[in-house]
Amino acid sequence: MEILLRPLLTEKTQKQQNKEGVFGFLVDKRANKVAIKKAVEKLYSVNILAVRTMITPGKAKVKHTKAGVMSGRTSSLKKAFVKLAEGQVIDFYGEF
Repeated sequence: MEILLRPLLTEKTQKQQNKEGVFGFLVDKRANKVAIKKAVEKLYSVNILAVRTMITPGKAKVKHTKAGVMSGRTSSLKKAFVKLAEGQVIDFYGEF
């Protein structure tokens, strides 16, 4: 099971990174806080103070087509926000 799927790179998470040292990730729905903490510490070599998680439910979608109305749902996601120790950062972009 791959725990970390990808980092969250939105305007809101960028503000949290700069002000509070909190970084966001999309994670596997089965992953718990301990596993997320270990995965981030191993991958980025940082010390983590706290992990917060949330599951966002999928949205209902409707399409009107020639065949009729088709309805369905998008998949739900689990997000994790990790707070790093003072003075540590994660560089998602790396050096090119």
